[in-house]
Amino acid sequence: MKSEPNVYGWDDLLEEQEGTWDGVRNHRAKNNMIAMDVGDQVFFYHSNIGLEIVGIAEVSVTGIKDPTDPEGKWDCVKIKPVRKLAAPVTLKQVKAEPRLADMELVRLMRLSVSEVTPEEWDIVLAMSEQNANGHQQA
Repeated sequence: MKSEPNVYGWDDLLEEQEGTWDGVRNHRAKNNMIAMDVGDQVFFYHSNIGLEIVGIAEVSVTGIKDPTDPEGKWDCVKIKPVRKLAAPVTLKQVKAEPRLADMELVRLMRLSVSEVTPEEWDIVLAMSEQNANGHQQA
């Protein structure tokens, strides 16, 4: 899930302890949210400023109408913070990792809510640990 940190960042989610992922106006991103279940974990990505995956959040509420949509056509979810990553993983690092070439974050960069496969999830977590241990990539 992508957000500009100067608009709504990881620290904002931590402060609120539960955030509503509203304002999504892309059908693919909406379908990704509709597919979510309570308890699913998501990466929190800072877009535009930082360009890095910074934390893990958990879906806490699904199937709610987006409060920013007066016509009621768009859905949203709520998320709660789980933990900050050991170290951020930059978009540059993700793009440099051949095993992540098909990741929606790379292929469909404009999506605010992207699908992450279990394999991609594990690779990003391993990259975060490597970054934390001083083994920066790309």
